[in-house]
Amino acid sequence: MEFVIKAKGHENVSATHKTTLEITKENYLTPTGHCIIGINANKSMADFSEEFKEKLRNAKKIIVEIDVEGLKEVIVGEGHRDLILNHPTDMVIRKSDYICSRTLMINANKSAKDINREIVKKLKNGANLTFKIIVE
Repeated sequence: MEFVIKAKGHENVSATHKTTLEITKENYLTPTGHCIIGINANKSMADFSEEFKEKLRNAKKIIVEIDVEGLKEVIVGEGHRDLILNHPTDMVIRKSDYICSRTLMINANKSAKDINREIVKKLKNGANLTFKIIVE
């Protein structure tokens, strides 16, 4: 089962955060948003079906595929039974096991700082981003 979100880069994308990565429905990004790689997302966790949320909560493996102008990045993490999955704007991938309403997955193998710098460069120039969430 998968869920696809479209977002855009922004001139303030730095992707330097060591433990998180985020996309948001917000239409702005300040220079302090070091984990945010995409803004103006067309969907949020509020758009997930209850069936998809349950699959995420029970998933031993969640895959997020990021595609920016043909350059791809794959992030693997886990679900958790306590995931809330209802934040209206933000989706956060975490290397830690911290859970809040913004958390999409935990114990991820990558954060913003691990993203290919060519992808970050394209996002800094406003490139479009496809964010595909896959639950096996």
